[in-house]
Amino acid sequence: MAMAYPAVLAVVQREWGLSSTAAGSISSAYQLGTALALVVVSALADHVDPRLIFIVSAGLTAGVSLLIPALAYGHLSALVLFGAVAVAVAGIYTPGIMLLAERFEPVRRGRAMGWFLAASSLGYVLALVVGGAVVARLGWRAALFVLALGPVLCFALSLVLFHGARAPRPRAPAPARRMFDTDLSGNRPAQLMIWGYVFHSWELLGMWAWTPAFVAAALAVHGATLERAAGLGASLSAIFHVMGIFASATGGALSDRWGRTAVIAGMMLVSSACSFAFGWMLAAPLLLIVVVGSVYGFSALGDSPVYSTGITETVKPERLGSALAVRSLLGFGAGAVAPIVFGRVLDLYGGRSAGAAGWGWAFSVLGAGGVLGLGCMLWLRRLPGARRLAGGKR
Repeated sequence: MAMAYPAVLAVVQREWGLSSTAAGSISSAYQLGTALALVVVSALADHVDPRLIFIVSAGLTAGVSLLIPALAYGHLSALVLFGAVAVAVAGIYTPGIMLLAERFEPVRRGRAMGWFLAASSLGYVLALVVGGAVVARLGWRAALFVLALGPVLCFALSLVLFHGARAPRPRAPAPARRMFDTDLSGNRPAQLMIWGYVFHSWELLGMWAWTPAFVAAALAVHGATLERAAGLGASLSAIFHVMGIFASATGGALSDRWGRTAVIAGMMLVSSACSFAFGWMLAAPLLLIVVVGSVYGFSALGDSPVYSTGITETVKPERLGSALAVRSLLGFGAGAVAPIVFGRVLDLYGGRSAGAAGWGWAFSVLGAGGVLGLGCMLWLRRLPGARRLAGGKR
């Protein structure tokens, strides 16, 4: 459901009379709910079979997703409902990473993480394509209901796939003195990998929240009605996520071959350049917007699996869940703030009527995160502890 709201944002913003800041805050509620829930879920996953957490969370996600189109009637209700579904989704993400970490050796782990996130990107593509098509014909409530069927299918599949499965590694004991132990104190490589993820999340999640609305605004500049612009904007934005599928699959594999920090730095360099350019292209030819947006989508997501892989290589296995909790809290926390800041910049330039300057500066704020993340990776690459990454390839 991460892309469900961006797919209908432009229509909902007009129907509820929301400012851009308020519209962005609904995406932020989703990211904040994810961040807070992941702290609990990730630490718990060090002591409880991740499969059980996955199944329960998938069921909760399905239930709340079906409630959103029925109960969302304004800003406050949307904040609560999207925040609630995010809490449920959190129990799928980290356990999935941990199951992959215990299944694949380091030499193949980057590729596996890549395919895991590529599957997520495929879900985002389907959400934008299906959501965009339905919202243009039947309205945003029908679109959200159709999209809620995805989590229902996920729950059903988890019951089948994990039925009777046993954890291949023993769970870490849960000493009363300290359940939450991150193994991060003095661990500079892990710290820098986490901070790189934070800046990556700022750029990526801010971009994901607002790109469909930006493409819709560009279509409106070219004469499209709001409903058509919103539907087509979501569908065109799906192309960027298609590129993300290939990026996740190839980024992880390339990091196995060339090194974690090298791939992250390269992706961040390109994504930052796209952030600084994309918003200023509001009145540009649509083909150019799609081409640049595709490069943007590829580079902004291509390093995602590499962070998760890098953390599994720099933190003790029995403390991995707690370390991922810190990463998720900081990363999704940054991702929760980014859409609000983006919307605030838009409001300074006229909100829904903002021109290229408003969109340009808003996307540039996201690009600043990419630059800071690039600095973290260059620092990490110079540390002796970076040899733990990718079998010594840094």
